[in-house]
Amino acid sequence: MAPPRPKKTPLRRPWWLRWSARLVASWLVVSVGAVALVRFIDPPTSAFMVARRLEARRANDRGFTLKQTWLPLSRISPHLQLAFIAGEDQKFANHWGFDVQAIEDAMEDHLEGRSSRGASTLTQQVAKNLFLWNGHSWVRKALEAYFTVLLELLLPKRRILELHLNLAELGNGVYGVEAATRAFYGKSAATVGPQEAAALAAVLPNPRARRVSAPSPSVQERAEWIADQARRLPPDTLRSL
Repeated sequence: MAPPRPKKTPLRRPWWLRWSARLVASWLVVSVGAVALVRFIDPPTSAFMVARRLEARRANDRGFTLKQTWLPLSRISPHLQLAFIAGEDQKFANHWGFDVQAIEDAMEDHLEGRSSRGASTLTQQVAKNLFLWNGHSWVRKALEAYFTVLLELLLPKRRILELHLNLAELGNGVYGVEAATRAFYGKSAATVGPQEAAALAAVLPNPRARRVSAPSPSVQERAEWIADQARRLPPDTLRSL
């Protein structure tokens, strides 16, 4: 009778591989959970708002006040919704988070030494404003792309638009369209007309340099362009979201 074969000792994966797997799993649970939550819960703040508060504190700016009032999409003027889509992301209803053509155009501009046009979609801006920090590093860009994919997978377009309209900075410490229209127009975002909506959208993406209350000729020109583009959008643009 042959002697029993010795049992093979199972191979143990290196400790660093086990910890890496745990870290990746934890990151997936936390990041996916955070995005899933904002589908149903209005975020009380954002990464950009926190950074702005810290910036004011470091500068000892005691007069700084952050203004933000959440407003459901159903109570935000359709003119505002159309103006922000027209000014920032006219393919919003149809893409999956990225405007490939805009990215290619921006890369071509960069290679030819021209001023780069914006290529960020509304979804990318929500990903950045809500979860990340300002900057141009490859790490931040990679995280922005990751959160953009999650937002598109887990949230409907209407919710993404609602998040953008409530989180975008539209003045120095003024976040969201309700706080902005109260500050600049003395009225609710529910009652804003097409010209006011276009003027508000025109300050992006640099609301601290471009001012709604004292628009430069270039901002006025952009506002007129946005108003014209909003009129040209398909009539079912908002219903299709």
